[in-house]
Amino acid sequence: MEFETKVYPQIGGYGRYNRVVTVFSWFPNFAVSLNLLCDVFFTLVPESYHCKPDPSLLPSSFLLSNFSRQTYLNFTIPWIDGYGLSPCKLYKYPTNFTNFTGRVYREVVPCTRGWEYANPAGLRSNFVTEWDLVCGAYWKIPLQHICFMSGWILGYVLLGSVCDWLGRRRALLLTVSLSGLLGVAVCLSDSPTTFQLLRLCHGTVLAGVFLSSYIARLELCDPPRRLMVSMVSGFFAVLAELLLPGLAVLCGGWQVLQAVATAPMLLLLSYWCWASVFPESPRWLLATSRIPQAKRCLQMFITRNGVHFRGDLYPAETLLTEIDVAFPEEPQPHYHHVLELRHTRVTWKNCLILAFTLFIGTGIQYCFTRNLHIYSPQFYFGYFLRALMGALACGFLCMSVGRAGRRGILLLTAIVTGLSSLLLLALTQYLQGVLVLLLSLVGLLSSQALAMLSVFFAAEVMPTVVRGGALGLVMAAGCVGMAASSVMELQNNGGHFLHHVVFSSFAVLSVLCIMLLPESKHKALPDTLGDGEALCRLPLFLSRSDQDVLPLLRARPPASEYSPDSYSRLVAATRKMLTKDPVPYRVIASSQQPLLPSNGVAPGGQEDSS
Repeated sequence: MEFETKVYPQIGGYGRYNRVVTVFSWFPNFAVSLNLLCDVFFTLVPESYHCKPDPSLLPSSFLLSNFSRQTYLNFTIPWIDGYGLSPCKLYKYPTNFTNFTGRVYREVVPCTRGWEYANPAGLRSNFVTEWDLVCGAYWKIPLQHICFMSGWILGYVLLGSVCDWLGRRRALLLTVSLSGLLGVAVCLSDSPTTFQLLRLCHGTVLAGVFLSSYIARLELCDPPRRLMVSMVSGFFAVLAELLLPGLAVLCGGWQVLQAVATAPMLLLLSYWCWASVFPESPRWLLATSRIPQAKRCLQMFITRNGVHFRGDLYPAETLLTEIDVAFPEEPQPHYHHVLELRHTRVTWKNCLILAFTLFIGTGIQYCFTRNLHIYSPQFYFGYFLRALMGALACGFLCMSVGRAGRRGILLLTAIVTGLSSLLLLALTQYLQGVLVLLLSLVGLLSSQALAMLSVFFAAEVMPTVVRGGALGLVMAAGCVGMAASSVMELQNNGGHFLHHVVFSSFAVLSVLCIMLLPESKHKALPDTLGDGEALCRLPLFLSRSDQDVLPLLRARPPASEYSPDSYSRLVAATRKMLTKDPVPYRVIASSQQPLLPSNGVAPGGQEDSS
């Protein structure tokens, strides 16, 4: 059945109940963003740190009471011009050393008793300061980023198919429950290895929460409202990003911040008991032939949307009759797998192209944010500029995509991202700092818009039966792009230039790929693999709508003698009429005698001679 034309209007369209469910579907996005962005504060290296002085490395005649604190540090820690106290080295003196004023040779050794840190941004202690992950152990920080992103990749690939098998609601409740448990477990980590493994598992289930809520929200909206509803969820993510620095200051320790970020996930468990705030997607139920569950879900939507009677017919009765006509025999549920995309051509092509654009949009952001840190080393400067660009990207998509279409704006953001990256790559050493900052902000804005629109576009063109698995593949490609920046940090930014060149080239190449995508503006979501294959690519610049397009030969319209809609309405009306009165037609006995009795005797008592 065509959901937008035959089912959606009869359940009240985007009615009151749909709007309530949409609002409750935004809260998981806020909770997921809060847990995702906590990783920034967990792994933030303090701006300044140095070794703790070791008295065992000092001469026996050294008396601390004779020196000030700064003099004591200068005596025990080497000084680096342009930086300050060495972060990783200490002086080691001979035991019989007595000349404290002259310049003599002193052995330089690594830190022996840990480090002293300035307070990280927001938090007084985090993953870095808890286990001294600096100097020789610094490589564990980008490794933690890679582990966390690997968890998201696994979650998108595996739990996307779970959304298609179990449904949107069950997948959300399962992942929310696991996310709450793992979030509490992260707070109890006692070593870097345990922390990394738990964060990997936590990222896996967080991906499932985001994916199930995103798909369910999209499938509840009609075509004109899909864009706005999805972009508002982006504003919820920006809100979480803006609130996080304040929460970090209030919490102080990373364990407390992790517990606070887990609290919204625990509150989402109320969806388990309060089923009406997040019901199962009726579109998915019909697409997978789960007819009894679909009927109950559609009746709930009709009742809660307050759909009025139309004449003597109940809307629910008419809709259920149409479903009975479309499915005369109750079929078995159909289970689909994302591997079925291998047998498609158009859908698989769209999936690969949008995965490629999302990979570029997330991976190239590292090239722009790195310039923000070069312009100002202050952490909050780059952090809030990134959040501001995210909010502007959401607003830009809200205002432009509804008018110009998905493909046109995706093409525009890809072009701007590629040009900004190429200009920075070629002219950074010749431009002033303000111009470099401006180009970086433009590139960051366009790349974030490119990433957001790629996710939304992919959710629209993927069929309902495999939307979870297909969108999961696209989102996994985006996480690979995010992990690429951590690979650069793992190599101490040794391959930054090559990273910039590769992603700039990919951005230019994506412009050609985007031309092969269809346009989904004001179109119904595809439900089956056949519907996904029917999404044809139209010309980017359409012809004038008022231009006459006449066929060479006049085609005779086919005669339609059977209308399923009219037949279902007739059946519903007949059923309604029959249930009103058990005896619809009563035979009333006549008071007059019949002209001819049943035994053939005339009324006067004489027999008929004839």
